[in-house]
Parts: sequence; C-alpha cells; structure tokens
Amino acid sequence: MTSASVKKKPKTKQSDGVERLPKRSAVSKRDTWDLESLFPNDEAWEKAFKKWEKQIAGFAQFRGKLGLSAKSLAECLQFDADLDRVAERIGTYSFLKTTEDSADATYQRMKGRFMGVASRAGQEASFIRPEILAIPPKQLDKLLADKQLAPWRLAIERLVRFRPHTLSTDEERLLAMQTEMAQTSDQTFHQLHDADMKFPVIKDEKGRQVELSHGTYSRFMDSPDRGVRQEAYEKYYGRFAENKHTLAATLGGSIQKDIYYAKARRYESALQGALFADKVPMSVYDNLIATVSDHLPTLHRYYALRNKVLKLKKFSLYDQYVPLLPESKLKHTWDEAVEAVTASLAPLGAEYTKVLGAGLRGRWCDRYPNQGKQSGAFSCGTFDGDPYILMNYQAEVLDHVFTLAHEAGHSMHSYYSAKNQPFQYYNYTIFVAEVASTFNEQLLMRHLLTKVKNDEDRAILINRELDGIRGTIFRQTMFADFEKRTHATAEAGEPPTLQSLTSIYRELLAKYLGPALTIDDLSVLECLRIPHFYRAFYVYKYATGLSAAIALAERVTSGGKRELEEYLGFLKGGCSKFPLELLKDAGVDMEKPAPVEAAMKRFGKLVDELGKLLK
Repeated sequence: MTSASVKKKPKTKQSDGVERLPKRSAVSKRDTWDLESLFPNDEAWEKAFKKWEKQIAGFAQFRGKLGLSAKSLAECLQFDADLDRVAERIGTYSFLKTTEDSADATYQRMKGRFMGVASRAGQEASFIRPEILAIPPKQLDKLLADKQLAPWRLAIERLVRFRPHTLSTDEERLLAMQTEMAQTSDQTFHQLHDADMKFPVIKDEKGRQVELSHGTYSRFMDSPDRGVRQEAYEKYYGRFAENKHTLAATLGGSIQKDIYYAKARRYESALQGALFADKVPMSVYDNLIATVSDHLPTLHRYYALRNKVLKLKKFSLYDQYVPLLPESKLKHTWDEAVEAVTASLAPLGAEYTKVLGAGLRGRWCDRYPNQGKQSGAFSCGTFDGDPYILMNYQAEVLDHVFTLAHEAGHSMHSYYSAKNQPFQYYNYTIFVAEVASTFNEQLLMRHLLTKVKNDEDRAILINRELDGIRGTIFRQTMFADFEKRTHATAEAGEPPTLQSLTSIYRELLAKYLGPALTIDDLSVLECLRIPHFYRAFYVYKYATGLSAAIALAERVTSGGKRELEEYLGFLKGGCSKFPLELLKDAGVDMEKPAPVEAAMKRFGKLVDELGKLLK
C-alpha cells in the first residue's frame, strides 16, 4: 500500500480536453501480453491453422472400428487429443487477439474461421461418443483391461456416465453441426456490448472530463460524489435502455438454446444438464440458494450500516459499491500490486511465488484499458502456452489488486495442472477454478491486514472484504437464483421476454438487497448486461468457490506441511477426479452446508467489527 504518486493507466487527451482511452496501437508493448508461447505471429498461426484443418479428415480412418480392439480405440482417442491440443492453441490465440480490440475485423475473421473449422472437426469426431457407448459393457470392460487404454480409462468411464444422454451417430452429427450457430446469442451480445455501444463523456468528482465505458464504469461507482455515481449510472444504463429489446432477445435466445440442448439430450432440465458433467448433485445448487437466503438479514444489516455511514435518505443501486472510507489512499501501481500479491502468497512456497512473479512482471498480462478492449478481467490458460491474464487495471481502484490476485490464482492453477497432468486430464473445471482464484484473494486480504497501522486502514480493508463476500457469494447466488428461475419459467412454457426477465430480476433485487433499496426502471436492466448469463449455471460456482476458499485459506495458513501439500495437490489435480472429490482431498466437503455457513458467519462478524470501527 502506498500514498505516493501513482503511475496512471494509459490515456490520451484530445484537443477538446476530454480524457479518452488510447487506441490499441498506442499502448506500450510492455503493458501488453506476449502471445509468442502460442504463436510468434499471425503467419505462424495461419500455417498451423491450415495444417490442422487438413488433419481433420483423419478421423475417417477410425470410423466404425472403435470396438474392434484396444489398439484401435486408443489410437483414435490419441488422435482426437492431439488435434484438440493443437486446436486449443489456435483457438486461444484467435480469441485473445479479438479481446485486444473487438472492432478489429482481422481477428474477428480469424476467430470466425477457427469456429467454423472447429464445428467441422466436431462433426467429423461426432461418431466417437456413440461408438464407444455402443460397445457392450462386458466387451468394453475387456478392452479397458488392456494396458494400451490405461491412459484413457478414466475418460472412458466418465463418458459411459453419459450413456442415457447420448444420441445416435446421425443425431450427434446434427448437434455438432449446430455449434457455430449456437454461439449467435453470445456473439451478438459481445459485439453490441463491447463494440457498438458508445457512452458519453462525464465529469468525475475532480471535475475532469472522462469517457464513460465498461472499464471506467466501476471507477465511477467508487466515486465518493453521489452526483457523479448517479450520472454515470443513468447514462451507462441509458445505453442499455436504448437497446433493451435487442439485449432481451439475445438473452432469451441463449436461455432457449440451453433448454433445447437439455431436451435433446434427455435431461430433466437445463440445470440438471449443466450440473451433470461435474457430477454435482442438484442439492449443492439448491442448498447454496437456501443457505444464503437464510442469511439475507445480515446482508440487509450491512446495507443499513452503509446507509448510516453514507448518510443517505434512500439507497439506490449505484450506492452499493462506493467504499465507506477513501480507498484512494491505498493506491497501488501495477508493480506495487504485483509485489503485494506475490508477497501475500508466500505461504504457498517459493516455486509458486517465483513463477507467478516472473509472469506478472513479464508479459503474461494485458494490463490496461484501451479502445475496443474487452471489459472486465479473465485468465486463459492452455496446456502448451503461458496462462495469460486480461486486466483493465486502474491504480486507484483497490478492487483491481484483488482482481489481479484472483486471476493469478486461475493462472497458477493452469500452470500446475499442465505440469502435472497429461493433456486429457489437465483442464480443470470451473467449479474448482473458483476455489483457486478466491483462495488467493483470501491470502491477499490477510497479508494487507498485517500491514495496516491504524483503525481507518483496517476498516477500509474490512469494508473491501465485506464487499467481496457480498459480490461473490450474495450477488452471485442472486444471479444463480435468476438463472434457475428464468430457465424454469421458460421450461414451463413462458417465453423469456423483456417483461418476464426484468420482472424476475426486480423480485430478486427486492429479496437480496432488502427493503432499503429503491428499485427504479434502470435497475432491472442490470440483468441484460451480465456476460456470464450467456454461460448459464456458471455463476453459482463463484459462491461455492469462495466458501471453500475461506475454509481452505484458514486450513493452510494455520496448518503445516500436510495441509499445504494437500492444497498444492489440489492445484496439480486438473480434472483427474470429479471436483467435489478434489475438494474433499484438499480438506472441504461441499456437499455439506458447513462451508457456506462458515462464510456467512464470517460475513456477520465482519459487519459487527466494521460497525464498531466506524462509530
């Protein structure tokens, strides 16, 4: 933490005096990621793409032969994995290039070409699943006894679980042909959201004219000036209001897509279909919503404290993020943020911090906002390349330091899994991914709390942790509740329209944010701007992940060598076991309510402490 001068994110000032984001071409290379671990340049990508495209025809040599011998089955699975491994590099490079500037037609075309060929590859490989499942159980057991299939035994056993949900060869081919078309809603949303939606210029609390964008919106929500927050909120959501029917149609299309595929594969519901692959019982999802719902009075008590400290007559959506104390005194330059993150993770050992520090100080990360850049943050790891991180870092936003720790958790999870598992078992599921990322946030908070020198700084950090739990457990559970309700409503025959979507969201805002919230017509449009809704039944994993992370952080920091090794073993596990099994090995059982209950109790204690500090 520092109160010294801070290196600002890149920005340019036009002749009209307005602060605007720089063009991609104006950003220093040092502040961008280096994708050379994937491909040194576009020409190398093109060469690999064309070679990969030609190799797809090789699937034909295995068609109709998978049940003949262990050798033929093993060779087919290896061929498929080898092509997937190449495709991962090709697809990741094209995707990352599109996020740099969504208006760049060159990389949009590159990504589109990849998606088209990937769809064709899926069609050509679509016989594998039904052919394996058509092998009589006794014959399959005999094949699996052969040592040639030892590397694939787990993969095949997992595949057999899908027997009731796998269609005929021709039907599987038809579904595979729909892959590219099925992305339409998601692609439409991102093009509208990241490329076509333009926002006006507004004045911040210091009177500076700043271009409103997805990247700067969170900065305005942190403003201590309520007038600035309100103007940013109204003008930001005003753009969503102008496009609300289009956005509702794209989200509705995504919901209908989920339901279609669930029905096609004979799942009872879209939710059941989404949980099946990870072998997560419906009870885990339902218990999360129920447990969090039981503790909503504590959240409402926190909002009451916010109202009291901020001296508000009414509580609006744009009042829930502003820090109760000025976080600006805890600014971090990029280098200071990297130092804080790596120092906080010292309990994970020298190898962890050395590898991570080199990546963050080097060019794993695309650091700052620029025109057309995808909003938010993410980590994108591959088996053969560096685990890249997209950030839109702003030194004056304390939350961005935690975001960096979060994405670094994903990246090191990718690093350890790729180093310790074969390709077919390295790619961990989202369920466990959110544990590795929020675990890092927990350790960062503990580290920063040891550095504070007064009650005000302690209150700042506790306020931040409360907002972290509120945003990651309460808010993401509200999103999970929204996804469950919207899909169930559509499955019952009610089409997902603008009116039905916003009506459900209005009810949830009232439930989760409590009686103090003033719900206006713009507030309900928030449901139209959440990118995760286009990957339905994903967000609940944020809430379960943080709950597990809180328990594991306590276990590792208060434990010894065994607890550390078990946690690192979890990071190295990839997908070599089902996620709930990996977490049990690490020390937490997510089929029981205890981890979520513990997180809720921690939230309550922090509310009490903050209330005392702010008296």
